[in-house]
Amino acid sequence: MAPLNLKKYKMEDVLLTAMKAEVDAREVYRKLAAGVHNAMLKDRLEFLAAEEEKHRGFFEAQFHKDFPDKKICLPEKGVVPLPEVKLEGEDTPLSRVLEQGMDAELAAYDFYRGIAGLYADEATRNMIFYVASMEMGHYRLLEIERENAEQFEVFEVSWPDIHVGP
Repeated sequence: MAPLNLKKYKMEDVLLTAMKAEVDAREVYRKLAAGVHNAMLKDRLEFLAAEEEKHRGFFEAQFHKDFPDKKICLPEKGVVPLPEVKLEGEDTPLSRVLEQGMDAELAAYDFYRGIAGLYADEATRNMIFYVASMEMGHYRLLEIERENAEQFEVFEVSWPDIHVGP
């Protein structure tokens, strides 16, 4: 995957978009964790929420380093279009929500690699590449959980006129 070309955006807006994306991801994972009954999945979702908060903190620190005289004011929507995870309703299969999360993590991976390419400073660039690689790890974790959810969703399928219980 090639990093996004973000040169057409102001760096301030790019960093604010990154922070906004991390805040939104954290909230989605928190809401999902609150709504699942599987303790292991709940732990993973809470872990992801905590990871997204750390990433937000990293981008906030970078913002203060790059723009020491500016206040952080997160936009309603970032300038770079990124996929959103929509918690549509209780009847939405968990696998579908996790798939949306995978799409968002993959987009974050590409986005952060694009941000890294904007920095000449090798240490900053490498740290942002590291954050990007963490997003790919989140993608893989969600991929495993989606596959598990799909298996359990199949078991809950019922067919009319077929008795499967006692």
